[in-house]
Amino acid sequence: MSHSAQFDPLSQNTTSHLDTSTQSPSESLQQVADVPVFKVYNPSNFVNAAPAPSLPDEYFTPTASDLKAAQATLSARTQALVNAPLQLRATREATEKAKRARWPQTTIRIRFTDRTQLEKVFPSTDKIRSVYAFVRSCLREDVRPIKFILYQSPPKRDLKVSDPNVRDLSLADLQLAPSSILLLRFEDETLNHTNISAPLAPSVLALATDLPMPPSLDQDIPPGGSNHPQSSANSNSMSKPGEKKIPKWLKLGLKK
Repeated sequence: MSHSAQFDPLSQNTTSHLDTSTQSPSESLQQVADVPVFKVYNPSNFVNAAPAPSLPDEYFTPTASDLKAAQATLSARTQALVNAPLQLRATREATEKAKRARWPQTTIRIRFTDRTQLEKVFPSTDKIRSVYAFVRSCLREDVRPIKFILYQSPPKRDLKVSDPNVRDLSLADLQLAPSSILLLRFEDETLNHTNISAPLAPSVLALATDLPMPPSLDQDIPPGGSNHPQSSANSNSMSKPGEKKIPKWLKLGLKK
C-alpha cells in the first residue's frame, strides 16, 4: 500500500494525510499516532553568515510618507494609553475575546543551548504545562527525570509550572500567541553548556532539518539600491562626506 501524500508536521489534523481505506480502525489509529506533529531544526549558523551589504545613503533618509506613518502610529498608541483606564470591563473582555478568536493556535519554538530547536503548534487555550509535557516527551530517557525551566529573554521571564500566575493562564493569556521562542535551562548545569548537544531522543533527532535561511536584505531594496527613489536628490545634498549613517527609525526618535 502506498502513501503518496506528504504530511505537514505543524498540522494538527493528521488523518487526512493517510490512506486508511484498507486498514482496521486500530491499525489506522496506531499509524496516525506515529506521525510527528512537530518540527526539529538543527543548530543554526546564521551568526557565521556573510555580513549584510552596505546600504546607500538614500535608505536611511525618511520620506514624507514615512514620517506621516510614524506620526499616525505614535498618535494611535498615545490615544490607546489615554483611553485604557476608561474602558469598561465588558469592552476589555470583548477585546481579549477578539484576540483569542484571531489566534486560535500558538506556535512555540523551544531553543536549546546548542541552538537546536523544537517547534510545535498548540491550541492557544492550552496551559504552559502542555509545552513542558511536549518537551519532556522529546528528551532522552536518561534526561527526562531532570527538571528544567522554560523562559523568555530579554527581558527574562521564567514560565514555571509551579508559579500560580503562570500555570493557570492559557498561552494566549501569557502573551505567547501567535508565536513565541522559549529558551530552556536544566537544573543540571552540565546540560546547559553551548558545546553540549541537545539531549533529545534519537528518534526525534532523526527528524531534524536545517532551519530556513532568513530573507536577504537585497530582496527588500528595489533595483538601483534605494527604497526611496523620490528622495535621492535631496539626500545627496543632505549627506556629508564621512557622516555616520543613522537608521531612519532612530531619526524618528530624535525628532520627537
